[in-house]
Amino acid sequence: MTASLKRRVTAEALGTMLLLAMVVGSGIMGDRLAAGNTAVALLANTLATGTGLAVLILIFGPISGAHFNPAVTLSLAWERSLPWREVPAYVAAQIAGGFAGVAAADFMFDLPLFFASTHIRTGASQWFSEFVATFGLMAIILGCARQRPAAVPWAVGAYITAAYWFTASTSFANPAVTLARSATNTFAGIRPDDAPAFIAAQLLGAIAATVLFRWLLPAEVTVQKK
Repeated sequence: MTASLKRRVTAEALGTMLLLAMVVGSGIMGDRLAAGNTAVALLANTLATGTGLAVLILIFGPISGAHFNPAVTLSLAWERSLPWREVPAYVAAQIAGGFAGVAAADFMFDLPLFFASTHIRTGASQWFSEFVATFGLMAIILGCARQRPAAVPWAVGAYITAAYWFTASTSFANPAVTLARSATNTFAGIRPDDAPAFIAAQLLGAIAATVLFRWLLPAEVTVQKK
C-alpha cells in the first residue's frame, strides 16, 4: 500500500468513525433528553448528523474524497474517479471505522461497546425508502461534483437532514453505517437480521443513480494514476 493510499484509507476510517459516533451518540443523547418524545429525539439526531457530516466532508474531502460509504466508493470507481484496485481498502476502512464509531459512542454513554440491536426495520416501505434515500444521495454527489464541487459538503449535509424526515427508514443510505448500527441497541440501531435487505436496497439505489447520471450529466473523468 502506497503512502498516499495509507493516508486516504486512514482518512476514510477516521471520518466514518466520527460519523457513526455522531449518529449513534446524538441518538442516545436525544433519546435520553426527549422524555419519550420521539420526534424531538429524531430532530436532535437529524441536526447532529446533517451538520456533522458536512463538516467531516470539508475536513476529509481534500484527503480521501470523504466517501465514508461503500456505495459512494463503488459508484465513483464505476465512474473511473477511483481505481478499482483501491476499492477493497476503502470499503474495509469504512466498515472498520463504522464499528469503531459505534463503540466510541456507546462507551461515552456507559453502554456496552457492542450489543446487537433489537430495533425492527423491515418491510417493503423500509426497503423502498432506502432505495430512494441512496438514489437521492448519489444524485446529489454526482450532480454537484460535476457542476458545483464546492457545494458538495453542504448539499450532502442538507440532503441527509431532509431525508431523515421524508423517508420511512430515516435514511441510512450507507452499507457501512447499516452494518455498524446493527451493533448498538440504541435509538439509531437496526436489527442485524434487517441489515442485509437495507444494504441490497442501498446498492440498487446507488446503481440506478449512477446509471442515470451518466446519461443526464455525462462528464469527462480520469482515473487517478498511482
